[in-house]
Order: sequence, then structure tokens, then C-alpha cells
Amino acid sequence: MHLHNLTLQDFGAYQGTQTLDLRVKPKRPIVLIGGLNGCGKTTLLDAIQLALYGPRARCSGRGNRSYESYLRESINRAADPGRGAGLRLEFSITAEGSARTYEVARNWHVNGKHVREKLEVYIDSKYDETISETWAEHIEDILPLEVASLFFFDGEKVEQLADPDRAAGVIEAAVQSLLGVRAVEQLRTDLLALQRRQRLSQGDQDAIEQIRVLEAKAQAVAQEVAEHTQNHEHATSLLDDARARLSKAERRFRRAGGRLYEQRHALEATRQAAAKRLEETQKALRELAVGAMPLALLREQLIALRKQAVREQEASEAQQVLSTLQTRDAWLIRQLSDSVPAEVRSELKKKLAADRKSRGSKAELDVDLSLPRDLAQKLATLEGTLSADTMRTKELLQAAQEAAHELEQAERQLAAVPDEQRVRALVEERQQAMEAVAVAQDAVNRHAGLVQEAETRRSRAEVDLERVRQRWANTRIREEELQRVITYAEKARGTLERFGHALLRKHISSLEVAVLRSFQALMRKRGLITDLRIDIDKFTLALTNQDGEPIDPSRLSAGERQLLAISLLWGLAKVAGNRVPTVIDTPLGRLDSRHRQHLVDRYFPHAGRQVLLLSTDEEIDKRLLERLKPSIAHSYVLTHDDTTFTTRVEPGYWWTEGERHAV
Repeated sequence: MHLHNLTLQDFGAYQGTQTLDLRVKPKRPIVLIGGLNGCGKTTLLDAIQLALYGPRARCSGRGNRSYESYLRESINRAADPGRGAGLRLEFSITAEGSARTYEVARNWHVNGKHVREKLEVYIDSKYDETISETWAEHIEDILPLEVASLFFFDGEKVEQLADPDRAAGVIEAAVQSLLGVRAVEQLRTDLLALQRRQRLSQGDQDAIEQIRVLEAKAQAVAQEVAEHTQNHEHATSLLDDARARLSKAERRFRRAGGRLYEQRHALEATRQAAAKRLEETQKALRELAVGAMPLALLREQLIALRKQAVREQEASEAQQVLSTLQTRDAWLIRQLSDSVPAEVRSELKKKLAADRKSRGSKAELDVDLSLPRDLAQKLATLEGTLSADTMRTKELLQAAQEAAHELEQAERQLAAVPDEQRVRALVEERQQAMEAVAVAQDAVNRHAGLVQEAETRRSRAEVDLERVRQRWANTRIREEELQRVITYAEKARGTLERFGHALLRKHISSLEVAVLRSFQALMRKRGLITDLRIDIDKFTLALTNQDGEPIDPSRLSAGERQLLAISLLWGLAKVAGNRVPTVIDTPLGRLDSRHRQHLVDRYFPHAGRQVLLLSTDEEIDKRLLERLKPSIAHSYVLTHDDTTFTTRVEPGYWWTEGERHAV
């Protein structure tokens, strides 16, 4: 992979459009980019990674922010967010013997509350829609992210490798990704996936999976049924025991008169009510007794007296009528004319006399008591009153008898109520027994419901399982046919596993030699380390001095550990064939002048076919620049404007002859 150029459009501190030519030539593999701290050196490294990997890019300034937030904040502060920012990276690769040029253009802008991103990929100057849509997968075939992270490194990456406790993970990732070991492991994984696809696709993979799930489900539900049934039986046994205890408590309670004790308040209320009714009835009888009611004892005499009064009244009325009739009859006779025959007149007189005689018989009394004229009426009224009072008296006497009987019964029952002290313990025992029965009954009902629910689910699971088993029965023949594929795939996986171990050992051996030689080339203490080993299981480093004694990497100085980390990266690049550009950001922070000179002379010109070196003026100074100049293809300096907080990319370096960048 060879980087051609990088274009930044309002990205970070880079305002406007700025382009860096990154092409190198044989024996001139270095592109030197100088910049003071905070001018944007690391931003260039981030730009390359962002252009290639988008959301997966391991940009130094992103932190824990979301990808959208990172893009929004990456737009230059002086630029219009609506126009946004963009990156364009051009590079070439050789595939199947022919070179292909890629141009990746990634642009984004703010649209309302969201950031809209657009990715376009051109291959040999032609837009490729398919590659643009699947770029995340395509770039992994060209340069996997894990591999790129080993060649695009800054001081933080060197710090990780310089820490013995953290270096093992980086070494493992490098060996797995860069040296082809991961490809072997991926092939084993693919074979495993093939096995699984064959196994899961035999006949009906849904039926197979459903059988496993339903068998486990049916077994689990059957276990639930058994557990709930056992719990229900236990609860039923407890309920029977509780009912037996309650029955015994009830019997003791009844024998002790407990029922009457429970009814004592009701009996007392009944007794009081009966006594009150009896008293009220007796009061009503007394009120009747002080009235006309005693005259009921003289009922026959009062009837005879009333009859006598009626006769005397009728006799008096007859006397009055008789006197009136006699006067009337005489008047009627006088009114007869003289022409009326005497015999008619005589007959009329006889009839009138007979009428008066008949009426006169009623006026005759055997006994005349000279009773008052209105006595009959008064006696009739008295008779009605006595009849009503007599009926009322009968009713009151009946009520009094019933109240007296009820009072007697209540008093008899109250007399039989046991003493509270005698039954208190029995009451508490009975109450506790009743509560225990209620609790046990609730448990029985609950467990019965659980049993029924589990039985229903078990029946449903068994039906589903039988249905899927029928489907599975139709695919058994195909399963046997495909079993051969699975068997041979398993054998191939075993072969690949052995091959992977052998490949890993081979690469580890080559890497040990390359790293040791690189380290010895960079160290000023030539005899400090004579042997270097990498643990094939833990990927830890083991160093040995010239006396054959082990040296703990943590005992090395900070500068020596940094050189060891760079040697490890250099060794990885050598073993991998230097086919990936190397981007090095501020690599000389903790090194003394001798080690810096060794890096400039022995490492940078040979770190790869293309090396982007990002440095401060104190790292690659004027003296080191002169030593590095024969290997430089291009040099740039990042000029920062402290008033606008923007950075410009200008050709040259601080001490380049004829340039205006001298410090």
C-alpha cells in the first residue's frame, strides 16, 4: 500500500483546503512533517485513519464521544457547519499483479441537529457505488484495522509497548493480524461455521433447534409439574393436619360450652329485649286495667241494661207517637164529609183504634227503671270499646307470655354460659387452629393452580414437540448424508490447528530475531541484550544479557523501553515485508542524543517503504535533519496562527535552506 496524497477541507485546525503530497521514491522513503505541539501533527494521523475507517477509526481526539459528536467538533471553527468538512485520501495497492489506485472521499456537514456524512470511493478515477456502500468490509481486505494500528502509531502506542504489562496484548494482536496467524484461525472458524451450517441446515434447522428447545422446555415443565405436585401434596397433608387440630379444638370448645360463650352477647341482648317487651306489655295491660276494661266482667249485666234502656226509649217514643196519632185520628174523622156512610166511618174508626192499640202495647213496660234517654247509645259505645280492649288485652297477654318464655329461655342459657377464664385458652386455641386451616387452604389452592398451569404448559410443550419431531423424522436421511461433511471438516480443523501452531512458532522465531537485531542496532549499549524470546502462549518478552542472566524489561530505563517498543514495531514490519506505510508521531520524547541519532540513522530510513514522520523542532533538530535529509522525499512544516487558531501546511522544514521556517 502506497499513500499518494492527503487533502483536508476545514478539518480540525486546518482551515480551507490543504493538500500534502505523500509519494516517496526508492531510497527516499520519508515524508517529514514538522510542527510544534498543538499545531496539528496528530490531527494528520487521525485524518488518515478517519478517511479509511470512519466510525471505527481510533482517533486520538475522539475519546468517549459519539462518532457524530466527533465529526461535528472536527469541523473548523471558522467554517460554515452547513458546508461541513471533508477528507480525501489517495493511495495505490497491487492486487493480482496489477496496480489499482483508490481515492476515498469522506465529507460531512451539520443538518439541523444531526450530522450527515457522505462516503465516495473512486477506483482508477471511476466512482464505484458498490465499493462505496461496502467500504467498511472492503478496507478490511486491503488493510485490516488491527494491522493499521501497528503502523499508524504515536507516542501513546509506543508507551503501550514500552510497558511490559501492556505489551503482551499488542504483540498478540500484531502476530495474529499481521503475520497471517489470524487468517488460519479465521479459516478454522469458517470451517466451524460450515459445520454448524451443515448441522443446522440438515433437513430443517428450525425443527432441530425447536426440538432441543422444546425437549428442554418439556423436561423443565415436567420437573415443575413434579415439584408443584409434591408441594400440593405436602400442602394438602398440612391442611388435613390443620383441620384435625381444628376439629379437636372445636370439640373441646363445644364441651366446655364455647358455643354459648360465643353467643353470650347475643343471649344477653335477647334477654334484655325480652325483658323490655315484657315490661312494655305489662305497662300496656295496666293502662287498659285503669280504663273501661274492668267493666268487661259485667258484660251480661251491661247487655241487659242496654236492652232495658232500648225498651224504655222505645216505650217513651211510642207514648209520644200514640198521643200524636190519637189527635191525628180525631182530625181525620172530622175531615170526613157527611156523605160518607156511617158504616165506613165506623170501620175507619175501628182500624185507627186498632193501630193505636198496637202501638200502645209497645209503650207498656214490665219494669220501668226510668233510664236516661241516651243511655242505650252510651252503652253501645261502651260495648265497642270493651270489644276492642278485649282483643287488645288478648294480644298483650299473648305477647307477655311469649316475652316471658323468651326471657326464661335466655336466662336459662345465660346461666349455662361458662366463665370467661375457663374458655379463654380454648378460644385462642380454636382461633389459631382456624387461622392455620385458612393458611393451609390458601397454600393448597395456590399449589393446585400452579399444578394445573404447569400441566397445561406441559401438554402444550408435548404437542409442539411431537409435531416438530414429525418434521425432523423427514430429514434424518439428509442428516446422515451430511454427517460425512461435518466429520471431514472437523479433521480439517484439526489439521489447521496444528498448522496454525506451527506457523505461529515459525513467525515468533523470525520475529524474535528481527526484534533483537533491531534493538541491538538502536541501542548504544551493544552488549546489554544478547537474546530475546517471546512466549508463544502469553506473548510476553524475555530478555537475556551477555552473562546469560534474564533481564526484567521493567528494569530498563524509560528510553531503553521506548527503543524496545520501536524495535518490536520495526521487527513486525520486517517480518511482514514492509508492505504497509508507517506513520510515526513524535517518537523521540524520552531518548537521549545518542539514541535519537541511532533512530535517525538506522531506523527511520529503513522503517518501511513509506514513512510519514511527524516531529517537533526539538526531536528532529537541525543536526538530525542533516543526517536524515538523504532519505527525505518531501518535507512540510505546520504553521499555526495563534490569533485565528488555524494551521497551514507549507513545504520545507524549519532549517531547510532557502525556506522561511527557521526557528
